[in-house]
Amino acid sequence: MTSLIDKISQFVSTYYVDPIIYDSGYNPVNTITWALVLGICIFGVLMLLERIKVTIDERFIFSVIPFVVAGSSLRVIEDAGMFRPPVQYLFITPTIYFVVFAVTALCLLVSRWLKNAGKVKDFHATFASFGIVWFVANILVLLYVENIIHPFVPFLILSSGTLITFLVYRLTDYSGFALFSNRLNLSIMWVHLLDASSTIVGIDMLGYYEKHVIPAYLIDLTGTAIVMYPLKLAIFLPILYLLDTQFDEDDKSQTLKTFVKMVIIVLGLSPACRNTIRMTLGI
Repeated sequence: MTSLIDKISQFVSTYYVDPIIYDSGYNPVNTITWALVLGICIFGVLMLLERIKVTIDERFIFSVIPFVVAGSSLRVIEDAGMFRPPVQYLFITPTIYFVVFAVTALCLLVSRWLKNAGKVKDFHATFASFGIVWFVANILVLLYVENIIHPFVPFLILSSGTLITFLVYRLTDYSGFALFSNRLNLSIMWVHLLDASSTIVGIDMLGYYEKHVIPAYLIDLTGTAIVMYPLKLAIFLPILYLLDTQFDEDDKSQTLKTFVKMVIIVLGLSPACRNTIRMTLGI
């Protein structure tokens, strides 16, 4: 019995605990686990939003964006070594997602309360303002303790990601494939191509390395991070097509579809912002 417990303990430490403590990245086991946890959390958050009567639409999604970039900048604060164990472990992926979610949910609840109390007219603007203040505070902290080392990084990432997005949009539009006539779909592709661009700049130009299992394998196989562009397109073009064609037209199905798109935006924008800020500061 003791041997079995030791084996389980070693398994948990190797695949879950150590990657967080040592920030060593992902492995096949924890990658699958966190994906399953994400799926469960999606339905939990949907129930919460329904309970507090929040409509999941484009306006709500764009009001969440400031919290995504705030969370990314908070992760860079950890990268800069400003936290010490055990507090540090709260700000390493994936635990930081729960921390950021808790703060975001609290700000949403406060915003809804202010709206219901008649103190504000639009809870979306109030909610987004909380995230903007948080993001600006994080950036000021980073600029106070760090210097801008690579000022060209944001320009390279934004210009290359935007250019590839434009080319994909023009190509699909020319072929009569109207997938990106939807602004939300175009936003998804843009943030994920920004993420790809940040990986290319980091690995091919500045000597960083990839922590995720599949991208790391493909980068090692091809010898360049440029493989991230076709990888992103190969994943998200079919996903967006399925989301837009396989969901029913009833309100619940459309709500679920929009929420899934919001999650996809978060999964692309979060690492793109973190990578950009981190490389700009040379961390």
